[in-house]
Amino acid sequence: MFPPVQDQLERIRQGVEDVLPEHELAKKLERAAETGRPLIVKQGFDPTRPDLHIGHGVSIHKLRVFQELGHRVVFVMGDFTARVGDPSGRDETRPMLSEEDIETNLATYEEQLFRILDPDQTEIRRNSEWLAPLTLVDILGLTSQYTVARMLERDDFAARHRDGRPITLVEFLYPMMQAYDSVVLEADVELGGTDQLFNLLLGRTLQEKAGLEPQVCLIMPLLRGTDGARKMSKSYDNYVGISMRPEEAFGRIMSIPDTLLDEWLVLVSTAHGEALEARRAEARDDPLSVKRWLAADIVERYHDGEAAEGAREAFDRVHRRRELPEDIPEVSLSLGGEPEMWISHVLKEAGLASSSSEGRRLVSQSAVRVDGEVVRDRDLRLGPGEYVIQRGKRRFARISLHP
Repeated sequence: MFPPVQDQLERIRQGVEDVLPEHELAKKLERAAETGRPLIVKQGFDPTRPDLHIGHGVSIHKLRVFQELGHRVVFVMGDFTARVGDPSGRDETRPMLSEEDIETNLATYEEQLFRILDPDQTEIRRNSEWLAPLTLVDILGLTSQYTVARMLERDDFAARHRDGRPITLVEFLYPMMQAYDSVVLEADVELGGTDQLFNLLLGRTLQEKAGLEPQVCLIMPLLRGTDGARKMSKSYDNYVGISMRPEEAFGRIMSIPDTLLDEWLVLVSTAHGEALEARRAEARDDPLSVKRWLAADIVERYHDGEAAEGAREAFDRVHRRRELPEDIPEVSLSLGGEPEMWISHVLKEAGLASSSSEGRRLVSQSAVRVDGEVVRDRDLRLGPGEYVIQRGKRRFARISLHP
């Protein structure tokens, strides 16, 4: 039923930051082979945003590896923990989400997940199933199993405590709730990023206290975003979404700094073995060519070959041949009785800037074009008519200004 244990370990280890503890994983795989019972492999994401991105995909693809090896994947939708907000790696308290926001975000998750995971081998659970019914007595019993001193060993909590920045009691509960997920599901393995190490190890602790065999923790590397500095996050707008339009995804990948290429080839491309090493070597001599291959590879991975070819053609049309894209959004704006509208206000109303002040800043950075010409005057006003406005390299709008 299962491949040889050493073959499984080799595939599981690929691209993993750490396996804690590795000898326990080998024992679990050996027992699975003897009993025919697949391992329960768990991971969860809180629906704080509607989009999963290719950084999430790093560990979701590892879940797919476990499926291909014959094991059972349980994906936890953190609809209850999202109300609290994961404090991992944060230097301030995360705002709580409303139930409406959570449900809106969750509505997109399954379709994105099943671009990677096999639906027939995936069990999706919401952690509100077991967290919402807990009574105060249950919660007190859970919190009695861990100390404040141990919580303050976490780097992010320790830094905030040292600097006098607030830590709410509910933030202490978050890792307890994530760990309790592992108790309820009797997880054999849990995956998480390097910023989740504390939470995953706490899962082992609570499982042991519940009389269960502790889970093995697979620590996955965090993918740096398109800025080449911070981890990929929609909050930083440095992400490539799994369901993002192919043309936008292609353009974002083409914008990454050359220094990021090696990391992305290893973590998010489909290349393996000798093919991967060849791409890594080529990237040192011809990064642009490899970046074009990587952009097409990622788009094809999450969409299809036709989408990848279309995205490449769209990119070349705009960036190589300086032609306009075919599907420019059209926006009709009223001058509201005024003869003209400030360019910064046009950018805001067209959705090309979040505010008029950001619009002015974009003009100052020479990041705005009107009908192909760079705008250098922050006081530019546009009268009635049609204009093609471009922000940066990839965002366009066809604006109709009318009285």
